[in-house]
Amino acid sequence: MLKYSKVFGLVVFVFLFAMCNQKSKNDSDKETILKGKMDITVDETVKPIVDDQIAVFEGTYYGAHISVTPKSEAELINDLLNQKAKVAVTTRDLTTEEKARFEKSKINPRVTKFATDAIALISNKSNNDTLIALKSVIDFMQGKADPRIKGLVFDNPNSSTVRYMKELAKVKNIPATGVFSFKTNDEVIKFVSENDGMIGIVGVNWLSQPSPSMIEPIKKINILSVKGLKDDKYYDPSQSDLILGKYPLARDLFIINCQGYSGLGMGFASFIAGDIGQRIILKSGLMPVRTPGRKLKIRSQIINENEKE
Repeated sequence: MLKYSKVFGLVVFVFLFAMCNQKSKNDSDKETILKGKMDITVDETVKPIVDDQIAVFEGTYYGAHISVTPKSEAELINDLLNQKAKVAVTTRDLTTEEKARFEKSKINPRVTKFATDAIALISNKSNNDTLIALKSVIDFMQGKADPRIKGLVFDNPNSSTVRYMKELAKVKNIPATGVFSFKTNDEVIKFVSENDGMIGIVGVNWLSQPSPSMIEPIKKINILSVKGLKDDKYYDPSQSDLILGKYPLARDLFIINCQGYSGLGMGFASFIAGDIGQRIILKSGLMPVRTPGRKLKIRSQIINENEKE
């Protein structure tokens, strides 16, 4: 009888040990704000800055793994609304209608603004004129000919830049002639670098942080200074003009989290909006939502030496 009791006790011990190991394994695999795996859908026009943020985030929190899927704005918003995507980076906030759809599905998206970006206008280097009036671009979008513009080049018919320019020009559709579209910002840059008279419309981050394969094409283009609709001066898509609120083609960047729980989406959004994330924004040439603090250290030795003098 004693023998069977020992055997039974051993079986129970092994079972409990296995259960504890399984529980420990499940706990280690569980997603938190700083560890786990997550897919994030990103507006293709701002992918470089998101890649930078993810690289530092994963390097800081080794248990975090984030995969990026770049898409056009229309695809991205549809994925959010249809719950195919839980976390996304966009160049605009949700509309009233979109918020109503989420509310109907009992989803409360967390929207975090983290930077101000710029849409850049570019031309071939052979064009010595590096100035352009926004009105000329709007007129072209409205179907009016302009001798200085042979064509406008967008990344994607469903992109955020197309939507942005259509709203500015107050048109529902882009002209059937004189407007070209590709799939990516890199393709726009390459096309403009090889074709005189074309005006490319891209996210400025693709110019300030180019991939190695794009360094040479970017040398063959001009980044144009733009005159707004209410100002006679020309401004650049630079950090200084963004900070001053002068550049006429500025737009805000948001991360939208629809996870509905305290997961990696919340942690990543907090990171981007936090001190380190805002420093990455500042270094990239975009405008952070808030300027990261600077710590000044004054050495007492220097103070004492100055007092002696």
